[in-house]
Amino acid sequence: MPKIDWITLKCRDPEAQRRFYCDVLGMKEQGDGTVGYGKEEAGLKFEQAATAYCGSSEDLYWKIALSIPDLDLASRQLAEKGVRVGAPEQFGDIGYLAHFKDPEGFPVELIAHCFKGERSLKETEAGKLGGGPALNLLTLRCRETATMFESCDALGMKLLATMPVEAHGFTLYFFAFTEEDPPSSDPLALQNRSWLYQRPYTVLEFQHRPSLEAARLPGAGQAGYRETVVTGLDKSLVANVFRVRGS
Repeated sequence: MPKIDWITLKCRDPEAQRRFYCDVLGMKEQGDGTVGYGKEEAGLKFEQAATAYCGSSEDLYWKIALSIPDLDLASRQLAEKGVRVGAPEQFGDIGYLAHFKDPEGFPVELIAHCFKGERSLKETEAGKLGGGPALNLLTLRCRETATMFESCDALGMKLLATMPVEAHGFTLYFFAFTEEDPPSSDPLALQNRSWLYQRPYTVLEFQHRPSLEAARLPGAGQAGYRETVVTGLDKSLVANVFRVRGS
């Protein structure tokens, strides 16, 4: 089965970034130049940039999301380590979440397995962020759904959920390399959402915003998102957001 293997971000101090993601967020060195929580999920790779990161709502890259059994616990743990985390909130019928930025300014979302007031069925692991984190989501932006669907279909990705956020003028689409089927065949179904946030693999989330002028990538030497590498495909396919490697 193909998988999202790693995400590369360019930054001013790659070593400090690796230390933060390991020492504060609990990731481990994977032995291939990446850090992560496990081989089933995507890892993170940090490369040298000549400039500081300055993210924009017009960028292709938005964030990663760490899913956790206990969001309130994770917020307290990070605050104790000096990380400024936004107050956890139930964001409509999307999820119970909070946000912070890493030392270079890249956005990170914390998303609970379940909506506020509901309890995750996964047992919490003592000492781990939020009781056991996973790199659950990679979020990119797009203007046209046709290109998004064509790219994901060409790669063999399955649509798991669709979440309209009408108050903010965008829709979220979630794709993954998986043979699993969500609880409901209706991608709009609410029961698919908590299920999605508990997947053991990394899911690709698109924020479709029709008002987006261009999904920009950083220039040469600039800090920001470089690429996502997919491994395990039998043939080489190049989509507009991936560098794909064969098995």
